[in-house]
Amino acid sequence: MSATTATTAGAALAAATEVLAAAGCDTPRLDAEVLVADTLGIGRASLAADPERPVAGAEAEAIGERVRRRAAREPVAYIRGRRGFRRIELEVDRRVLIPRPETELLVEVALELPAGARVHEVGTGSGAVALALADERPDLRVSASDLSPDAVAVARANAARLDLDVAIEVADALPPRLARPGAAPDLVLANLPYVTDGEWDTLAPEIVGYEPRLALTSGPDGLDAIRALVAGCPPGTRLALEHGSQQGPAVRALLRDASTRRDLAGHDRVTEGRAP
Repeated sequence: MSATTATTAGAALAAATEVLAAAGCDTPRLDAEVLVADTLGIGRASLAADPERPVAGAEAEAIGERVRRRAAREPVAYIRGRRGFRRIELEVDRRVLIPRPETELLVEVALELPAGARVHEVGTGSGAVALALADERPDLRVSASDLSPDAVAVARANAARLDLDVAIEVADALPPRLARPGAAPDLVLANLPYVTDGEWDTLAPEIVGYEPRLALTSGPDGLDAIRALVAGCPPGTRLALEHGSQQGPAVRALLRDASTRRDLAGHDRVTEGRAP
């Protein structure tokens, strides 16, 4: 039975799970639950509680189309058009990288700032870090930027929808107005590309086929964008930089007074320090 011919939520879920498992998806049952429940406008708990819920023809067709997209390895977040990040839900599409849980560590670093501090996020993408920070610490003065005009458009739309006062601009590295001596914010946050060029073809189909390479790869060692940001900051600027699990020593070498925090999986993930 295919998802398009299913007459109940339980049958649609079973069919979707089978299709996604055959397609090689890592979490076929979870993906199927999310897609079926979201299409029906119910939560996963409600889906489990009422497997006999009737599925109308139009709903079955919508489920089938979403399952076909996922079987082609399109990420669930792009199919739904949304991704949760901390307390907020962001609209996402192929113009921006899908926010990852490990990036929450950047928010946690900034949450330690004193009231009224100025924070700027470089490479904001969907706006995840800057908007989550503005949501949780409205006393902070938060701004953001991204090299991609498309990404800035997504981030600005998220800011407007969430009614969060974050100025977002197009800029490569730290915007010139903040790169002057004495003008730097109290903290610069950045989740810049850090995948090496050589690693690109080894990444999952969900990444290679759908996510923007501009937001992921950065030169032979993956650190070109991070080096450029550090070099463009006034001396003494405090930075918190997300990076790959093996890049901690190299990133610390770019900064003064540097230290690295580990993510929940125990991997080096965010290095803090000051521009030399």
